[in-house]
Amino acid sequence: MLLIGPAVVSWVAKQTSEFGNFGCATGIGWGPTPDEIHAGVAYCEWNGVNVVCHIASDRTRRWLTRQYLWTIFDYPFRQLNVNRITVTIGEGNMDSRRLAEHLGFELEATLKSAHPSGDLLVYRMFKHSCRWLQNENLYPLRLRLAA
Repeated sequence: MLLIGPAVVSWVAKQTSEFGNFGCATGIGWGPTPDEIHAGVAYCEWNGVNVVCHIASDRTRRWLTRQYLWTIFDYPFRQLNVNRITVTIGEGNMDSRRLAEHLGFELEATLKSAHPSGDLLVYRMFKHSCRWLQNENLYPLRLRLAA
C-alpha cells in the first residue's frame, strides 16, 4: 500500500538519523498499514529543476516492488517536472550506496570530511536516464501530490 504524508517524512528522518525532519518535505512510503512502514522517500529542497531525496527502508526487500519504484520516480520527474534528483550518502553506508547505484543513481561528487562517517557522496539521476519510467502503461494510477 502506498502511504503519503508527514508521517512518512518523519519515519525516513528517524531511519536516516536526520534529527527528526527535513524541513518542508513530501513523503511517499510503502507498507501494509500506515503504522507499519517498510520504506519511504522524503523529497525536499525542490527548486524547479532539482529535488533532494532521502530514501530509507526497514532493511528488508518487502518494499522493492515495480509499482513503488515507478511511483517514487514518477513523482519528482513527471509531477514536479525536475531534470534531476540528488541523493547524498555517507561514505560508510555501503548498503545505501549499493541501493542508489542499483536504482540507477551515479556518483557525481565527493565532499571531503562532510559526514560523520567521513566523506559525503553526492549521487544524481537525470530524468532521461531513469529506467523506472520507461513503461508508463504498467502503472497508470498516478499519485497527485502538491509540490
